[in-house]
Amino acid sequence: MPEWTKHISSRFDGALYDLRNDILMMSTLTDRMFQNAITGLLERNTELCDQVEADDEEVDILEKQIDQKGVELLIRFHPVASDMREVVSAMKIGGHLEQIADECVTIVRRAKKLNFDAALRELALVERPRSLASGIFRDSIRAFAEGDCELARTLKFKDRELDDAIDEVIERLSARASLELRCGALLP
Repeated sequence: MPEWTKHISSRFDGALYDLRNDILMMSTLTDRMFQNAITGLLERNTELCDQVEADDEEVDILEKQIDQKGVELLIRFHPVASDMREVVSAMKIGGHLEQIADECVTIVRRAKKLNFDAALRELALVERPRSLASGIFRDSIRAFAEGDCELARTLKFKDRELDDAIDEVIERLSARASLELRCGALLP
């Protein structure tokens, strides 16, 4: 292999390594935001909610940085095949992580409003879906970081389990609301 090819290859590998590190840093921050958002909701902790909103700015910066680095990699090195897929995947993951962070902000904004009302015991129903979602999130990031296709394939089944847990929460909340409506309708 000519010396200039090795030089370009090592620069590309270094830039790709840097991009992957940004994704891992962003995923760690997003995971922390999710945990803090749900804990803030469940424990009525406004400080955690405020921290989630503050962390969102850093996630937004990281997403822009990842997109910029990804485009620069594509333009400078013209990667092909698996290298190009890795760059494009990193850019897409950055976008998805930013969306998760935005949803965390939505959760904490609603949690802050709920803090002015009486505590809702139904919030405890969120714990199982939270645990499942956290596991799926962490496994998906691990699958990306390690290039573990087998782990990635297991996520589809775990996602179905999460969907079932969410459906169960919705059913229980709907049943509770229906009962309250019937009981309230019987009262003068």
